[in-house]
Amino acid sequence: MIQDYKHTVAERFMRYVTIDTQSDPEGKTYPTTEKQKNLSRLLAEELKAVGLNDAHTDEYGYVYATIPSNTNKKIPVICFCSHVDTAPDCSGANVKPILHENYDGKDIVLPDDTTQVISKSDYPYLKEHKRSNIITASGLTLLGADDKSGVAIIMDMANYLITHDDIKHGEIKILFTPDEEVGKGTSKLDLKILNADYAYTLDGGEAGSLEDETFSADTVRITIHGVIAHPGYAKNKLVNAIKIAGEIVAALPKDEWSPETTAKHKGFVHPVAINGIAEKATIDFIVRDFDTAELSKHEERLQSIAEKVLKKHSKKATMEFKITEQYRNMKEVLDNHPKVVAFAKQAYKRAGLKPINEPIRGGTDGSRLSFMGLPCPNLFTGMQAIHSKHEWIGVKDMEKAVEVLVHLAQVWEEKS
Repeated sequence: MIQDYKHTVAERFMRYVTIDTQSDPEGKTYPTTEKQKNLSRLLAEELKAVGLNDAHTDEYGYVYATIPSNTNKKIPVICFCSHVDTAPDCSGANVKPILHENYDGKDIVLPDDTTQVISKSDYPYLKEHKRSNIITASGLTLLGADDKSGVAIIMDMANYLITHDDIKHGEIKILFTPDEEVGKGTSKLDLKILNADYAYTLDGGEAGSLEDETFSADTVRITIHGVIAHPGYAKNKLVNAIKIAGEIVAALPKDEWSPETTAKHKGFVHPVAINGIAEKATIDFIVRDFDTAELSKHEERLQSIAEKVLKKHSKKATMEFKITEQYRNMKEVLDNHPKVVAFAKQAYKRAGLKPINEPIRGGTDGSRLSFMGLPCPNLFTGMQAIHSKHEWIGVKDMEKAVEVLVHLAQVWEEKS
């Protein structure tokens, strides 16, 4: 459908990824890193340049903008959303994006660290991009396709709709969030400013993927209080909290109940950090399952394992077990709003794609938005090998995602 249009998505993407926007899971400010606002300010200015006069960024790093309706129909307001931050898992500083034009189908050796190889065997989706353009980093950093590809796609979509007034659509909201990677992407969101009825995040993988189901998620912190004593005189006195923490982790099942042993709809419990000294130590876990009711069962099992370990030690050692809710499975909300996903599937088909409806073994801003009253499935961008130095993306996938958004705006107008 998009003909005689010079896409801006690849050029925008390669510009955006050079801006370091890594979030910080230990950050106490909002956003957790001030540098995220550098991209937010740029995006607000670029949206104004496109013609969205209300585009602005607030003190928390959110970007809000509106594409006005160009139809006389009364249509629900839809929002397209992506996040500006990159993951703490791998450096996002000094990213050097490389455009591999007319990719030859071979393994890709990244120039700044030749031990980093994006291989066909590890990433079979590469074959879908032979003789097309793909973008990688240089080998020292992640690329930032998660989620600056989504940002660039939304920006190109806005540019297209503003320059093609013959495409009929209702009012469309644009939202860019900070801190999604550390679970705080909606913490300071102002829904009154956004003023949308439904939303779509652009934060998915290969072309055609459409996700309306996420994990439900909690965190658990186990705090072990040992008994401290001078090590030279510690016999029958010292109870080492670090050793107890190690025993608890060692007591976890080896062949099930973990990320490395589960797939599809299986949940897991995953230790992500151990900190402390002999007197006091903490273990942080993430708990995940598609069935929210299963979370409490996982947590009860984990608590039982920890208590059995603790019983082997002096009664003077104690434990705290704290559960914190993170997000819930968006499907619980989306099943009550079937047209949101149905319209997306129609847009995919109009763009020549067969929708691949799969659950996300993770979460998105859409999980929280859905439970905040804004039903929000997740659409593809093309991003691959996210959070790693092997991260890459196909330009044709990003361009196809722009086309899907244009179709989706039209479907909402036609069906209203």
